[in-house]
Amino acid sequence: MKIAQVESILAADTHYVRITTDDGTTGTGQSGAWAYPAAVHSVVTQFEQYLVGQDPLRIEHHWQHLYRMGPFRGSILSAAISAVDIALWDIKGKHLQAPIWQLLGGRCRDRVRLYQIVVAEDPDAVAAAARSAAEDGFTAIKFDPLPSTYKDMTLPRLAESAAAMVAAAREAVGLDVDIILELHRRLTPLQVPTVAAAVRPFRPLYIEDPIQIDSISSQAEIARRLDLAVANGERMHTIWEFRELLTQGGAQYLRPDIGLAGGLTHCKKIAAVAESYHAAVVTHNFLGPVLTAASVHLDVSIPNFVVQEYYKKADEEGPVDEAYPGALKRQGGYLPVPEAPGLGVEVNEAKAWSIWPPGHDFTSTPLRTDGSIAFSV
Repeated sequence: MKIAQVESILAADTHYVRITTDDGTTGTGQSGAWAYPAAVHSVVTQFEQYLVGQDPLRIEHHWQHLYRMGPFRGSILSAAISAVDIALWDIKGKHLQAPIWQLLGGRCRDRVRLYQIVVAEDPDAVAAAARSAAEDGFTAIKFDPLPSTYKDMTLPRLAESAAAMVAAAREAVGLDVDIILELHRRLTPLQVPTVAAAVRPFRPLYIEDPIQIDSISSQAEIARRLDLAVANGERMHTIWEFRELLTQGGAQYLRPDIGLAGGLTHCKKIAAVAESYHAAVVTHNFLGPVLTAASVHLDVSIPNFVVQEYYKKADEEGPVDEAYPGALKRQGGYLPVPEAPGLGVEVNEAKAWSIWPPGHDFTSTPLRTDGSIAFSV
């Protein structure tokens, strides 16, 4: 069996890869560098010259070749490799007539716990959304407790506003739902301790990405300083970055994105590095059924998984069944273990859709009232 065709597909502001072998087997992958899909597309087209004619089952070998075939690194390269890697695992699973998790070491759990992403701007809205999620079967939720006016708030007002949001959510769901706080890299290391202290009484599972990700050392230092669990990593893309984060900051919740951090091959290694630090894995994912399925295959196969990010807007709205045949169906607050060979999900690019409206302006940057650049997501 040889790779006969590599298709790089831009559809609805989302990037997919389809690899076809000479016996007609197809594999589907998706990249996660969502702000720059055209850049990832360009890299995959350069991969094609190497991949065509290769044995698709030599996944680790191809991963290493693609990562090292040129002198440059970065998230765009890793995203391109991720999409190819997922597609190759899909082919291997179909060839061996086994779901991918079976090839990754077998099943560690019987279902995959989810947390629902909640979008709300005020305490009443977050309480209502949290209550609705709990009634829908979710045992964990995530929301951003910072108001849209965070850019110009005084520190005490910022802390009190965040605390009011978390208090409302906790009162709405009680103690049987975990609360996760997504800070979207909006704060500085000088603001984080005060905000963290304000929300700590409501016992969040963790706070995520409290500061900008420019420095691994700075992220690690925050994790060491806070008396509260921290999650980092959704924009990281190699085991070496994650290893440095853990070495400097200790056990954390790691947030690799399978569409960005090297696909299933590399994220399995990231999970193993995390395990050696008694750290947990909470895979980042909000781009729809293909990456949801890939994430679930990893979740099922690792011992240190805790909960899977799940965005109903991306996985349940729109023409999901037409666009993504085989998409996993949520059962309350869980997803089932996939049983179909390979990834289990296909892409109909003519029907594919995105959480981003077509032509979304990724260049918009939040400004403070004085005209300076505020920290962006």
